[in-house]
Amino acid sequence: MIKNYITLLQSNDLKATIQRTSILKSIDQAGHISVDEIYEEVKELHPTLSLATIYKNITLMQENNVIVEVPINGQKSKYELKKDDHMHLICQVCGTIQDREIRPEAKEALVVENFQLNSSKINLYGVCQSCQNR
Repeated sequence: MIKNYITLLQSNDLKATIQRTSILKSIDQAGHISVDEIYEEVKELHPTLSLATIYKNITLMQENNVIVEVPINGQKSKYELKKDDHMHLICQVCGTIQDREIRPEAKEALVVENFQLNSSKINLYGVCQSCQNR
């Protein structure tokens, strides 16, 4: 987990504001979290903070590669801190997201002739173990 949010923001050419560090802390603690969930957490500490400010900062931090959007079919996107390429296992029943490393042999399958791959986002949808056992 990244604890120094100020350094993270500054190293990505962003001013380290209280709003941004609070948003990053919420994302870091949750792992994957929606804008609405971030807003509910952050407004407890900063009641004057608006939902529009959360959206504005989320967009800015995405553009500066601090956070990444995780789109989820049929639900609002969630956000996570930027980290090495990995895939997401997304439960279609409860909505939980599990990160998984992309194995070297799978990375080889992503190589396309005459194409330079800079990053990848792989979301796999299914049913998690907990929901299978219900």
